Amino acid sequence: MTSRTPKAAHLEEELRDLRSILSVAQVVVSSLELDEVLENILGGAMAIMEMPAGSIALYDEERSELELHCHAGLSENFVAKVAWKVKPGGLTHRILKEGELFIVEDTAEAEFFNNPLAVAEGLRSLIAVPLKVQNKIVGVLYVDDFEPRSFSEKRLKSLSILASFASMCIDNARLHERTRQLACTDGLTGLYNHRQFKQVFREEMARTIRYEKPLALVMFDVDDFKKFNDTYGHPNGDKVLVDVAQILQGALREYDIVFRYGGEEFIAILPETGIVGALIAAERARRAIQDETPKSLGPISGHGVTVSAGVACYPRDGQDLDTLLKATDDLLYVAKKHGKNKVYHHPDPD
Repeated sequence: MTSRTPKAAHLEEELRDLRSILSVAQVVVSSLELDEVLENILGGAMAIMEMPAGSIALYDEERSELELHCHAGLSENFVAKVAWKVKPGGLTHRILKEGELFIVEDTAEAEFFNNPLAVAEGLRSLIAVPLKVQNKIVGVLYVDDFEPRSFSEKRLKSLSILASFASMCIDNARLHERTRQLACTDGLTGLYNHRQFKQVFREEMARTIRYEKPLALVMFDVDDFKKFNDTYGHPNGDKVLVDVAQILQGALREYDIVFRYGGEEFIAILPETGIVGALIAAERARRAIQDETPKSLGPISGHGVTVSAGVACYPRDGQDLDTLLKATDDLLYVAKKHGKNKVYHHPDPD
């Protein structure tokens, strides 16, 4: 039996690393879903370096923060902190600025290495790979081991190739995600838009019917909005809409979904909520807008704004999307007609 020569062993190692890169590339280029892209890149990097743990943190330029998006082989305690500042002059800042692999073969021997979390995790060797597209920082890829390690130049070169490819793929996936987000959100308020409402409403109705749960719709309309706009100008009218959107989100529950339905109208889907709970939520939101907008709008107009609301629930007010939506819209019209700043619903039958 013939033994492999060192040259043959090196070639085999290079081929294996290239296969890993190609395997990652095939999966990554077929998807623009950020989570899927990140998981495949991390898996490929760990395979190339034969390291049992790793993570990818993406860079938020506005906040100068790294945010953890993907990890493997690490404890819950270690990954509990999902975002951290990139401090000027700090180690992470230097890694990103220099754009070179940062390698620690034995953390116990590195005097500069004093990360208490990493020490508690038992990390003994690591590589931090800056992810950059030209001069744009995308994030950092980390691969870790719980034993001291030395790394061959060939493996590190393969990791650098993967990182260059990964940076472009992540940047493309984030651009796709932002584009998709813009398509389903309102540019002024940041709420989901009318188009997204229809999609989410269909999904929630299907789930509601399947599990025989109640569901409520609340439609809000800013009272006398045209008059406010005409009197104080469109920029201040925009401020009204932004303020109302924020107050609605704060007044409703975390799992209620608020949308800008169009113009000065907003609509909220309240999953697993009957008429009693929906009326309480709608009244709480109406009162919050009445009480809070004078603080932000008072310097502009001397007063705040109010909203009228219509509340309808499945199955008492409608059995499908169209009938429930019409019932909510009709009730809003009644609230506007009878003095505004009111919440209306169909009374229970005798």
